[in-house]
Amino acid sequence: MSEEDIAEVAEILRGDWLTTGPTVAAFEAEIGRLSGGHRAVTSTSGTAALHMAYAAAGVGAGDEVISTPMTFIATTSMASILGAKIVFADVEEDTALIDPVLVESLVTERTRVVAAVDYAGHPADYDALNSIAAKAGALVLDDAAHSIGSTYKGRPVGDLADLTTFSFFPTKNMTTGEGGAMVAKDAAIAQRAHEFHFIGLVRDSARFEITSEGPWHQEVHEFGVNYRLTDVACALGLAQLRRLDAFKKRRAEITQRYNDALESVDGIRIPVQRDDVDPIRHLYPVRVLDGRRREVFDKMRADGVGVQVNYMPVYWHPVYTNAGYRRGMCPNAEAFYAEELSLPIFPALTDSQVDQVVETLMKALQ
Repeated sequence: MSEEDIAEVAEILRGDWLTTGPTVAAFEAEIGRLSGGHRAVTSTSGTAALHMAYAAAGVGAGDEVISTPMTFIATTSMASILGAKIVFADVEEDTALIDPVLVESLVTERTRVVAAVDYAGHPADYDALNSIAAKAGALVLDDAAHSIGSTYKGRPVGDLADLTTFSFFPTKNMTTGEGGAMVAKDAAIAQRAHEFHFIGLVRDSARFEITSEGPWHQEVHEFGVNYRLTDVACALGLAQLRRLDAFKKRRAEITQRYNDALESVDGIRIPVQRDDVDPIRHLYPVRVLDGRRREVFDKMRADGVGVQVNYMPVYWHPVYTNAGYRRGMCPNAEAFYAEELSLPIFPALTDSQVDQVVETLMKALQ
């Protein structure tokens, strides 16, 4: 948090609006601009944004959603809540991104959405995914919780898929405290998402089914929820967005420092980056080889370095295993999980702290 962040929030607290006011609209407009000019609808979390996206896309019972197991469970659970069947496609061995070749083999007439995840900030192969989904009459969703500010073949995240969702949780590339947003290329889908997150309220008089009421009138045609983000949160978001380029630059510097120090170290693999992407590196996931990930994790934590593991394959969660999903379905994802270790990366991390992380990792590998 900067003093500018604090000042922007304080100004809202002294003003006339706390929620659903002009600052929400301004933040949505800025997210839309950053995402290729498409409409953005803010939400209370990245999970809520996923729920909005699936609901606005009409996902329901009988539909199938193809997705990756290498993600936080919200990517799939919000489709499951709506009654869809999740079909897991394995990831590429090197990037841990959903494999388009396997997606193509899993598409059926029931496929409604292909949901990719830009793991660690690295965009998936959207040219391939969009082509596959279009042939099936399905939509592509980009869970971009890790990747706001990344580009793929020169295009920004938000302009790569039919639907894009962002997370603004404090650990992400920018924050509103809690919060998220959904971007849709189709204006009708965006409007459905807006109404869904606004308790289902319809305020367009041309669409009213009850026409005998006064100017106060509003009505609900489909059930919705209250996922509205506040002006307070959006003020923080606007201030953070102004520094997103600086955040990205510093994350790139940290990534390069890790790469230079670790690329020749025995016993680990450093993350892969495709030539056609310019990612904002949300995570720095190394792979610890020879079955030593837990040992290295424990040693580094004991030495004061806050490493983490991201993520357990989604279908290992009991909510999915109890529904019949079994281990072994996606061997690349399971192999990645067995070795993955996320090293600290955030804009305030200093060069000396990066060096400390490297030294601690090297010590743990001895």
